[in-house]
Amino acid sequence: MSQDVLRKAEDKMKKSVEAFERDLAGMRTGRASAGLVDGIMVDYYGTMTPMKQLGTINTPEARLITIQVWDKGAVSAVEKAIQKANIGLTPNIDGMTIRLAVPPLTEERRKEIVKMVHRRLEEAKIAVRNVRRDAIEELRALEKDKRISQDDQKRAEAQLQKHTDTSTDKAQKASDAKEAEVLRV
Repeated sequence: MSQDVLRKAEDKMKKSVEAFERDLAGMRTGRASAGLVDGIMVDYYGTMTPMKQLGTINTPEARLITIQVWDKGAVSAVEKAIQKANIGLTPNIDGMTIRLAVPPLTEERRKEIVKMVHRRLEEAKIAVRNVRRDAIEELRALEKDKRISQDDQKRAEAQLQKHTDTSTDKAQKASDAKEAEVLRV
């Protein structure tokens, strides 16, 4: 029983960290990255669709993102979605291709991005701690109902703390790497 709780908690923690890492991939660093735009949702004929499902996203140069839209009718919707996403890039349309020039970051913008990374890191750590709290409550309820022993509960809580520490360390390393990438000139 306690192993089921631990497995479920570990899976949720892993998903929280993965969501944080995906979030970091979408942050601008001065270099072109498909991650900046592939998660943007486009209103495609009344349905919110991820941009990566509407065209091919490439980074042919260090400071250029191209989006080859497959449906001519979706070009203006993709353009509006990019502008609405407020990622600081202006779309240039050339037929069915949208080009996004990524300007170099100013020092002020770099500091803003680092603050945003720290804020998102704290949110990820809170999510992991919330998973730990819920799992501990579940374990204590199992022990109270006499479905596991007190020793099993304590062992499971110790193991849960190890999973928590591992998850927060992984999120911290991803944050540190992103911060170094943003601050590199």
